[in-house]
Amino acid sequence: MAAQGWDTGRIYTTSVLPGEVQQNDNSIVEQELFDFLQNFCVDNQFVYRDQLRQNLLIKNYVLEVDMQDLISYDENLAHRLSERPSDILPLFESAVRRTAHKILAPTNTEALAVPECQVTLRSNANMTNVRNLDSAAISKLVRIAGIVIAASALSSKATHVHLMCRFCRGTRVLPVSGGLAGLNLPRTCTSVKLDASSPNCPMDPYVVVHDKCKFVDQQTLKLQEAPDLVPVGELPRHLMLTADRYLINKVVPGTRVTVTGIFSIFQNKKVQATGAIAIRSPYLRLVGIEVESGANSGGRHIFTAEEEQEFINMSRQPDFYETFTRSIAPSIYGNEDIKRAIACLLFGGSKKILPDGMGLRGDINVLLLGDPGTAKSQLLKFVERVAPISVYTSGKGSSAAGLTASVIRDPGSREFYLEGGAMVLADGGVVCIDEFDKMREEDRVAIHEAMEQQTISIAKAGITTILNSRTSVLAAANPVFGRYDDMKSAGDNIDFQTTILSRFDMIFIVRDEHSEQRDKTIAKHVMNVHMNSANPADQVEGEIDVSKMKRYVTYCKSKCAPRLSTEAAEKLSSHFVQLRSQIHSMERDNNERSSIPITVRQLEAIIRISESLAKMALAPIATEEHVEEALRLFRASTIDAVQTGQVEGVTRAELQAEVQQIEKTVRRRLVLGSTVSTRALKDQFLREGYTEHAFERALNILVRQDTLSFSNQRLTVRRSGA
Repeated sequence: MAAQGWDTGRIYTTSVLPGEVQQNDNSIVEQELFDFLQNFCVDNQFVYRDQLRQNLLIKNYVLEVDMQDLISYDENLAHRLSERPSDILPLFESAVRRTAHKILAPTNTEALAVPECQVTLRSNANMTNVRNLDSAAISKLVRIAGIVIAASALSSKATHVHLMCRFCRGTRVLPVSGGLAGLNLPRTCTSVKLDASSPNCPMDPYVVVHDKCKFVDQQTLKLQEAPDLVPVGELPRHLMLTADRYLINKVVPGTRVTVTGIFSIFQNKKVQATGAIAIRSPYLRLVGIEVESGANSGGRHIFTAEEEQEFINMSRQPDFYETFTRSIAPSIYGNEDIKRAIACLLFGGSKKILPDGMGLRGDINVLLLGDPGTAKSQLLKFVERVAPISVYTSGKGSSAAGLTASVIRDPGSREFYLEGGAMVLADGGVVCIDEFDKMREEDRVAIHEAMEQQTISIAKAGITTILNSRTSVLAAANPVFGRYDDMKSAGDNIDFQTTILSRFDMIFIVRDEHSEQRDKTIAKHVMNVHMNSANPADQVEGEIDVSKMKRYVTYCKSKCAPRLSTEAAEKLSSHFVQLRSQIHSMERDNNERSSIPITVRQLEAIIRISESLAKMALAPIATEEHVEEALRLFRASTIDAVQTGQVEGVTRAELQAEVQQIEKTVRRRLVLGSTVSTRALKDQFLREGYTEHAFERALNILVRQDTLSFSNQRLTVRRSGA
């Protein structure tokens, strides 16, 4: 206590109680985060200290923190990070910088030039759907899954802006928050004037000195919600993302990701122009990206030891091929060969890179062409559910740009960027195209390159690039006349160009055949499905459920890439020569070229089918048994489609001549208005040497032409017209 009087003209103060040091809340949080980085250990290993040391040695200035570790260390600290990430993350990076200083110079207490280190977060919190994000989530940490459909070029974002007064040359450095947040320049100069008589600087004196500013790289992404999360009848929602520093160039359009970020808002220029300054547009400021496993991502597939053992045991079952086939669309009766082909399509063959850099695709393309009501669309829908990555689209609503890629102008920067279409988004999976015949010809041509070379070349609006589309195509189409007409050639029924048909590994002609026994079986099967639909326990289910099938397909595609054995290759080459000669002789007999060509592409198709059968059994080598089944499938599909002009060993030309002869005879024998028994008329023609198929075909043609008409449930036939 000082011995001074009260007359000194100043306030008299004294200390009564010992003063309490007021500590800043931010410094407390930073110290807690520093302690977490220093002390958190698992199995006597300091996880983040060691990880940071390794990253510093390779000059990778980033540290990934698992939120689960922070929760187990300090639950309150993790809660504050998730609630106020914009405030806590800069403190976290400051704590990382202190830790890095301690690692680089443990005994040096002086200032050391430690680089800025970015903190990224990995979380296993519950995922939020894009359409469920609302104003309550602003400034909070959220986790969202979706597909990246567009990625912009890199831009530079200032983190510290260096300002200079244009009048007094005074300088000032202002920090800029991350994301899309901007900075308003100060209106007045704050420089201290040495001379009190100096006039104050005018308003708005500052200019930006760009050379002295600090910048980081920034990239804008566009995220679309996952297709399986979109409600029926709704358009998929989009969300803009911003990534900076080490999170840039992590993904390309078509990549499926799970992102963790800060749900933020920014002032949209369009909205600002209308004067609505209180309305802000949302975006997500990324603090972590997890790329889902897939061929397009190069990510690692994570399987537990129990899962791997279960899959290995499944592959060793002697009848696993049949079991897996029966599990594909079990509610659809029959179509065994089509289901086997779909199983091969799901697994795919082995992609090969030749020594000269040329790539050979391993994905299998299948075309289902046939009558309506043969469950083609249902098969496509099932494949969309069971394939790990899949996109379903209809030919009528698909354009060339929608299937491949479109060039969009960014309304903000006025720059062009690419948005991937269906075949880019399904990279590493399956594209299911329904109503393939309803597509316009110019749109169908756009996928030629994607089906064979598995790339999409873009050269428009100054953008020249190549996108990957390593995808299988499963297409369904109807014949030209609605139903398949045996009297016409396969080319007349299909009406597709040879160029597109040669790119399909298997082409199935699906017919709605009239057989009383088969119709009874199908009717009974359909009745069982509909009667048991009320009781989920009795529904038709496969022996392997859909989720396990999806995981097994992913496991096989990531772990196995079979090759043909020498014996299998020799057998395949000799059979291919035999197939070519068989088709050549058939073309000579019919005196016309086949609309479905059998070329070297078809030989590669059989190789891919053989490899997929081996991959299904997790076998490293495709043996002769696999080749035999592949040849049988190829004959049952493509070769059968080529030979559809032959009925019971009779060529189409012979059948057509026979039908025309029967038509002339019927017109000559039956006078106008006469009625005769259908059975008697049929027996008469069969005795004369005509075939039953030709008689039925001629009778149907005459009925369509209104020359004949049936009565008494087709028991009698009447001549009703000319």
